Amino acid sequence: MRRFVQIALIFLAPIAVFAALVGLDRALGGQGRGRDYVIRLSLPPPAGEVGLPRVEGPLDPSRPLVVIDAGHGGFDPGAGTGSLKEKTLTLSLAQALRVVLLEHGGIRVALTRDDDRYLLLPERAGIARRLKADLFISIHADSAPGTDASGGTVFTLSDRGSSQTAARLADAENRADTVNGVQLSGLSNSVNAILVELSQRETAAASADFAQLILREGEGKLRFKDRSIQSAAFVVLKSADLPSVLFEAGYISSPGDAGWLHSPEGKQAFADATAQAIRVYFARHQPG
Repeated sequence: MRRFVQIALIFLAPIAVFAALVGLDRALGGQGRGRDYVIRLSLPPPAGEVGLPRVEGPLDPSRPLVVIDAGHGGFDPGAGTGSLKEKTLTLSLAQALRVVLLEHGGIRVALTRDDDRYLLLPERAGIARRLKADLFISIHADSAPGTDASGGTVFTLSDRGSSQTAARLADAENRADTVNGVQLSGLSNSVNAILVELSQRETAAASADFAQLILREGEGKLRFKDRSIQSAAFVVLKSADLPSVLFEAGYISSPGDAGWLHSPEGKQAFADATAQAIRVYFARHQPG
């Protein structure tokens, strides 16, 4: 019996000492003692899909929906070395285009971003897909410092660039999802290749038709560098079932382009021509 008590004391003594220390610590209290030394942080909920933007225009869900994507945003300013950054210019052009489309009616409109926020490239087209959009247009402004390059270019998706310039531009735009060399979107080259292969012929043809309409409706109204459609492997265009184009509205590195696109006249011309291309496109391609 005595041996049993000794063994019990060996195991119970440390527990008793620990309990006494905890009791003493709580009794003394004071800042930094007891429970006060535990710092609790309110963590955000697990990351999920980005919230969907507001859809404006007709309430009839059967009316066609175009999603307008203002390139860059947030900590990613895009191109531009002066006071005017690409993210600011693209947003103003997207908003001007929305105004013209809503004024004429008949088309529903949503912007991927309506303020200075950052979105991953797949999230931009993902918003359009989740909204079941019928058309997607991503607006950008190119940059080529040290050259006299100017004018806009319209791009559709291709696994290969139609020129070295197109390939270079796609590589630069796709790096928007890279911070210090880390790929934020998590899309590997193999995944990108699969997405390109999944691009349907019908979607590619519709995208090309829309791109051609922008060139046609912009004739004499907008400044184009390339009078033909260009193609490149832009991540933001990699949707298998969503007609999409990327519109480099001009060169932000060109004082002439930047000043004109940022002016009320330039924004209006861009919005009028692009809106007309969108209206003609939907006249040809009624949502099914």
